[in-house]
Amino acid sequence: MASGVTVADECKSVFEEIKSKKKHRYVIYYIKEEKQVCVEKIGDRGDSYDEFVQAITGGGGNDCRYGIFDMEYKHQTQGTTEASLKQKLILMSYCPDTARIKQKMIYASSLEALKKPLVGVAKVIQATDMSEVDYECVLEKVRQMDRQ
Repeated sequence: MASGVTVADECKSVFEEIKSKKKHRYVIYYIKEEKQVCVEKIGDRGDSYDEFVQAITGGGGNDCRYGIFDMEYKHQTQGTTEASLKQKLILMSYCPDTARIKQKMIYASSLEALKKPLVGVAKVIQATDMSEVDYECVLEKVRQMDRQ
């Protein structure tokens, strides 16, 4: 079911700056007044995954957020001795269990509307608590795609 929430043009342009120009490390989106997905914060290229987690979770707050993170990690193919650097764009939907039910429903039903213009997202991760945004947990989900 669609929520009727629209996606601001700025959301796609910042995503393209991350994907094509490697200008930023991440972007955090929020739904403004239950009507439109807007950009809340853009992370510098030098920012870490921990800084992304701090931004998307609001430091452990009760609000839902979406985030795009340009993840770089080492991958070693079976039978080789060298590890190559891989990059994957992940879209995270963070809706903590402590968020208001109405907010969780709006974010859940608006995820498809946000995914559509963001062509090139490798993995969508839905997280409800800090253990699901943990770097190792997310990296494991991303690496599962490498083994195929």
